[in-house]
Amino acid sequence: MIAMTAAGIATFAQLYAVQAVLPGLAASFDASAASVALSVSFATAGLAGFVLAWSGISDRFGRLRVMTVALTVSTVLGLIAPFAPDLWVLIGLRALQGAALGGVPAVAMAYLAEEIDPAHLGRVAGIYIAGNTVGGMSGRLVAGAVADVGGWRWGVAADSLLGLVALVVYLVAVPRAVGFTPRSKSTAEPGLARRILTGVADPGLIALYCQALFLMGAFVTVYNYLGFRVTGAPFHLSQTLVAFLFVAYLAGTFSSAVVGRVTERLGRHPVLLACVGAMVIGACALLVPSLVAIVGGLVVFTFFFFAAHATASAWVGHRASAATRAQAAALYTLAYYLGSSLFGWLGGLFYDHFGWRAVVLYVASLCAAAAVAGLGLRVRGVRS
Repeated sequence: MIAMTAAGIATFAQLYAVQAVLPGLAASFDASAASVALSVSFATAGLAGFVLAWSGISDRFGRLRVMTVALTVSTVLGLIAPFAPDLWVLIGLRALQGAALGGVPAVAMAYLAEEIDPAHLGRVAGIYIAGNTVGGMSGRLVAGAVADVGGWRWGVAADSLLGLVALVVYLVAVPRAVGFTPRSKSTAEPGLARRILTGVADPGLIALYCQALFLMGAFVTVYNYLGFRVTGAPFHLSQTLVAFLFVAYLAGTFSSAVVGRVTERLGRHPVLLACVGAMVIGACALLVPSLVAIVGGLVVFTFFFFAAHATASAWVGHRASAATRAQAAALYTLAYYLGSSLFGWLGGLFYDHFGWRAVVLYVASLCAAAAVAGLGLRVRGVRS
């Protein structure tokens, strides 16, 4: 768990390194909110585009080897990113970095499912996701605080150094895998394409992928554009203070770690539906022109997003068969980051053209879509 927490920090500190400095990027490159948000969207799109490839590679060469290569390559690219001469070069580097980073979330849940007793998988998966939230929060805090002093380049560079330290911890701490069995080309088991098709044939799995798609889109939209909201009137917060809004990630760290026990008592679907409803309540609080209300709403929104994510992602590992578990986890990850890249960028268009109220309405609509899609988890005869 130390190794996987370090991997989560290295992954998510770097994946969202620029999110805390988007207002600074907009000022530096004289670009709109939607344009600079592409530096986030292209990274998550690159990740989404390669998760299936990474899952297939991991079936052949091992989960740990894939995660090690992915983290090493992405850290090197992260150290190059601060030297980008213009926005589009930065976006290109971020796309490559995201593609490399895809090797971690694509196989992490499959790795845990192979190494952890099934009775405890939900709880351990929650702890792993809690580590991811620590990475996301610490990366944004570091980048935002450093950028307030030295500009966005120094902020992104500091985040990359944080990723480098986490990579070293991962390499030192990670134990040898004992539950993985390599799949050779000559195996009689289904090929990658067949395993992917199996992963989209189950309506319950499709419903879980939709949770990732819509809820992650809502989550990234809030965190992409809230900084623009609070740096303007009537708040006029500094970049450092905006970065401290990401301390709300601690709520997600807590909820991810404890929601597994709640689902064991109450059931997955009721917990998931309640979390989505609570996200809408938190999002609506962001409309109130009070910093206290915004912080409170952000904490509620973040708490229940990560509770929903931990529930859905662990559910994927539980539903999928052993032969298709890596591909099911990769498809969930694909939907997760497709939601981040597509819906997160579309949120910027709402902000640029219609303002913050439209963004909150858009976020609530995405949550409603997730709730409706979740009805697929209640189909008679579908294994929960």
